[in-house]
Amino acid sequence: MFRIFYCCLSLLIFMQPVQAASPAAPEESSFWAMEVSSGNLPPVSERLPLDPLIVDLEAKGRSFGQQGGTLRTLVSRSKDVRQMVVYGYARLVGYDSDYNLYPDILRAVEVEEGRKFTLRLRRGHKWSDGHPFTSADFEYYWKHVALNDELNPSGPSHNLIVDGALAEMSFPDAHTVVIEWPTPNPGFLQLLAQASPFYIYRPAHYLKQFHADFTDKTTLRKAIKKARVRTWAALHNDRDNMHKFDNPALPTLQPWMNATNNNSTRQLFVRNPYYHRIDARGVQLPYIDVVNMTVVGGGLIAAKANAGEVDLQARGLDFPDISILKKGEVDGAGYKTLLWANGAANQITIYPNLNFADPVWREVIRDVRFRRALSMGIDRRMINRALYFGLATEGGMTALPDSPFHDTANLYRWSVYYPAKANALLNEMGLTERTADGTRLLPDGRPMEFVIETAGERKEVENALAIITDTWREIGIKLVMRPLDRDILRNRVYSGVSMAAVWFGWDNGLPQHYTPPEYLAPKHQEFFAWPKWGQYYQTSGEVGEPPDMPEAERLMQLSYDWDHTTDVKERGAIWREMLRIHAENQFGIGILSQAPQPVVVSEKLRNVPEKGKWAWDPGAHFGIHRIDEFFYEDPFQQITQ
Repeated sequence: MFRIFYCCLSLLIFMQPVQAASPAAPEESSFWAMEVSSGNLPPVSERLPLDPLIVDLEAKGRSFGQQGGTLRTLVSRSKDVRQMVVYGYARLVGYDSDYNLYPDILRAVEVEEGRKFTLRLRRGHKWSDGHPFTSADFEYYWKHVALNDELNPSGPSHNLIVDGALAEMSFPDAHTVVIEWPTPNPGFLQLLAQASPFYIYRPAHYLKQFHADFTDKTTLRKAIKKARVRTWAALHNDRDNMHKFDNPALPTLQPWMNATNNNSTRQLFVRNPYYHRIDARGVQLPYIDVVNMTVVGGGLIAAKANAGEVDLQARGLDFPDISILKKGEVDGAGYKTLLWANGAANQITIYPNLNFADPVWREVIRDVRFRRALSMGIDRRMINRALYFGLATEGGMTALPDSPFHDTANLYRWSVYYPAKANALLNEMGLTERTADGTRLLPDGRPMEFVIETAGERKEVENALAIITDTWREIGIKLVMRPLDRDILRNRVYSGVSMAAVWFGWDNGLPQHYTPPEYLAPKHQEFFAWPKWGQYYQTSGEVGEPPDMPEAERLMQLSYDWDHTTDVKERGAIWREMLRIHAENQFGIGILSQAPQPVVVSEKLRNVPEKGKWAWDPGAHFGIHRIDEFFYEDPFQQITQ
C-alpha cells in the first residue's frame, strides 16, 4: 500500500510502495525457455525493469508459487475477453484488497496540492513486444490522441478537465510524466485504478502506423481499405482498444497477452514475457502460463462449472447456482465453492427513467410519490426468502455496513413493504381512475403498464420481477417485463426510449471519505435513472439535457463541493447528505444487497482467498486479489490432465 505523509505547509503527498527486500537472481520461465535459447527472446534478467515491483507474498499471508499451468474460465459473450484486462488488473496505480491505493505500473507518484501529479515510471519497463515503455507513450496519447480533433471530435475526455480548465501534461525525461490542473483533482488517481481505467498512455510505436501525423497517405489509404473503414481515425480507433483486449497485435502491460487472432469461442492468453512484477525469490509473475477463456451460453456456465470444466469462475454465477455447485463438490468434480462478500450497493435495482421520452409518463415518474409508492409496493422479504434463503439484506440502495457512511435509516427509508401507504400516495397524485381489472389510469387515460427492461442474463432478476408483478398489482400498477440484449438495453436507456430498467446498484457500496461521490450525482449516463443528464455532463453540454430537478441540481453542487475541499469531516458530511437525498428520492429502487457471490475454485489452485470481495469498481472483480499470484500446486500434472 502507499505510505502517505502529509505536510501541512507544502501540501505535498509522497507515495511509495512497500516492497519486499531485493530478490534473488530472476529465474527463467520454462514457458519462454525455448524462445530464449533460440535467440528470439532475451533472458528474463533483460526483460524485467531495472526496478521491478517486488511482491512480498509472505507479508500478505500467501505462499510462493511456481510457474506453469493453464487456467480455464468461461464468459458468455465474445466481447468479454476484456475481462482479462479487468482480472489482470495492471494499472498505473491500483487498489489492494483493503482498497488502499499503491503504485503498480508506476514506480512512485508525487502529488502536490492535490492538483499536480508527478508520475515516476520504472526504468527499463517494456511493452509485451519488448519495446520500451517510456514517457513517449504518454506524450503520444496527449498530443496525438487526446488533443486530436479527428480522433476526438467532441474534444478531450472530460476526465482531463477540472473546473473548466484542461490539464497540462509535460514530459521532463523518459521516466517522468507531470500532469497538472490549476485546481485540485481529488479523484484523478482513482480514475487510473478503476476496473475500466482512464488510459493516459498508448503504445506509440505500434499505433503510429495508423495515424495521419506519422504515416504517409498512400500507406494509410491501403490500410484503411484493407480494414474496410472510411477514415484513418476509424482505423486508429479500431486498433486502439486497450480495454477491449481484442487486438492481439496491440502491445500490452497486462500479465497475460491475447494470443488468439480470430473470433473463436476459445480464446487463449499467454504470459507477458516483460511483465513488471516478481516475487521475492526472483520468480516473474504471473505464475500461471496460460488462461483459456471459452465463450459459452450464459445459462451453461453453472452446469459447466458443476462438471469441473473451470478452474476459476464467478462471472455468470449467482446465488441460486450455489446448490448445483455444492452438488458438484460432493460428486468429486475437483473444485470448491467459496462465498465472497458482494461489494455492490444492491444486487437488484429498478431505475425509473427520469428522462423518458413520453411526456405523460415522464411527469408521473418524476413525481417522488410515484417512485416511493413503487418501492413500498415491493415485498423484499418474500423475494429474499424465495431467492436467497433469507441471507441477503432487505432494503433500498445505500452504503453497505462496512462503509463509515452506512445509515440504517437510509436502508429502510421508503423501502418497507406497505401497500396501503403506496396506494395512498398514488391516490394523492390524482391517479384514482382504474380499469375493470384494477389497473390505474394515467392522466391521459392509458392504463399504467410500467415496462421494465432487463438484460435477460440473471435468473434471480426475472424471478424477483415476477414476485413484484403480484405485489404491484395490489397498488394498481401492471408490471411488464421486457428482456433484451445488454447492449440494446443500454442504447434504449441512453436514448430515452426505455421507461425503466433493472440492473445492479452502485458498483461501490463501500465508499470511504476519499471516495469521489460523483456516481451519486447526475454525471454519468450509466446511471440508468438519468442518462440524458449524464450525457450532458460527459459531453460538456453537446448532447443530452441539463438537470432540471432541484434534487439533481443539489447533488451536482455537493459533488462539486466535495471536489473542492480537503477537510475529511466536510467530505463525510457531503457523502451523508447525498446518500440521504437518494434514499428520500428513490432514484434507484434497491431491493436486496449483500447476497453472497459464489466463486468456483479448482482444488489445485492456490493463493485464492477463502474470504474475498466481489466488486466491479473499485475492485475489478478478481483484480484486487491479484490473480497473477494464483498458482497450481502441480502445474505439470494440471496441464496434462
